[in-house]
Amino acid sequence: MSGEKAKVVSRRFLIKLIGGGAALFGLSKLPSALAQVSGQAIQPMPGFTGPDANPYWGAIGSFVIYPQKLPLIQLTDRPVQLETPRHYFLTPFTPNAAFYVRWHLEGIPNAVNLSEWRLLVEGHVEKTLALTMSDLMKRFKSVSIAAVNQCSGNSRSRFQPRVPGAQWGNGAMGNALFTGVRLKDLLDVAGVKTGSVQVQFEGLEKGRGLKESVSYRYLKSLSLNDPVINETIVAYEMNGEPLPMLNGFPVRLVVPGKFSTYWTKALTWIRVLDKPDTNFWMTKTYCVPDTPRGNTTPKDVKEGRVSMVPVGIMPVRSFIITPDGSGKIPLEMPVTVRGIAFSGYGRVIKVEFSADDGTRWSNAMLGEDYGRYSFRTWKIIWVPKHTGKYVLAVRATDEKGNIQTDEGVWNPKGYLWNKIERQEVMVDVSQ
Repeated sequence: MSGEKAKVVSRRFLIKLIGGGAALFGLSKLPSALAQVSGQAIQPMPGFTGPDANPYWGAIGSFVIYPQKLPLIQLTDRPVQLETPRHYFLTPFTPNAAFYVRWHLEGIPNAVNLSEWRLLVEGHVEKTLALTMSDLMKRFKSVSIAAVNQCSGNSRSRFQPRVPGAQWGNGAMGNALFTGVRLKDLLDVAGVKTGSVQVQFEGLEKGRGLKESVSYRYLKSLSLNDPVINETIVAYEMNGEPLPMLNGFPVRLVVPGKFSTYWTKALTWIRVLDKPDTNFWMTKTYCVPDTPRGNTTPKDVKEGRVSMVPVGIMPVRSFIITPDGSGKIPLEMPVTVRGIAFSGYGRVIKVEFSADDGTRWSNAMLGEDYGRYSFRTWKIIWVPKHTGKYVLAVRATDEKGNIQTDEGVWNPKGYLWNKIERQEVMVDVSQ
């Protein structure tokens, strides 16, 4: 996590950027050809080899390089979808350059002129606002929150039967310290009129087609009576630095505990609505069955027996990051098993580890608590007592009593996966 000094430096940089001659901040271009690592792209892994879902921790795809990014796993280039490799999750905060990327439309911004850019607060309000970056940083109190940003379809490749959509592994997630201003403070200044029901958000990404079509605009809304409104921020910093262009520069919405579908990138329009938002992105997609855990069956979906509701809070999850099964472990050598855990419902209070495929469990040691919406690291010392294959497993419990189960989930969009994670490792006699 970046320290206070880094935060001060970055804020000075932004203020200088706003007031100086370098008003245009961004990337020159983001063509797909630029993304490929010339001559060094890692070849895609082989296809799925068994009756179960993706046997690999991450997605199957080539490693690519985009501006401001380390090599990430590419799922698609239009829209840009990049997954974070496993080893970046050894720490509680995900580096900005390694943070996953998920856009919905192919027309994403690659430059923003801060002298012209404004954040508009409009709609069913007493006073329309047109805020500059300087306004956000100087007129409103800054707040910071550590929060996990996770794609709704993270781990979709695990679903059986398979479902359409990006076949993410486990790396469509990241944790950062976001700094910005409270959404509530902006709404209070604008003055929300009586009878308002939702707040709609739109960023700079655009698609092809008619301007009124679902492929042209990405729109998401939050209900004004949702408690998360009071915790949502408009962030201009990420881990003490300006947001990377691919992660939403100049500002993005941070909706703690909820999936990233609500975390609008390159946020430019905030609209207060006096009637429910029924656009495609709210009612036709990013929806799950209105059942426990969002679980259903293909048969029930086909026969129209499933009522769908917008996806919302992230379920409790935990992951083994190391060992990763790539090498043999010497017999009776103490091994530090490490990982992360989180939940959208509250802070993780317990992580349990098993070295025998979930038969017996031991409590792991939890890392520092950075807040109820943050990754929490964990570790445990494990000493293998015999040679051969071990199946390691991990499960987490949050402060609301939610605990990971060993049951998978199925729904037609591939959301809400949180089955107990496992890792096979081999133990052999040291030579």
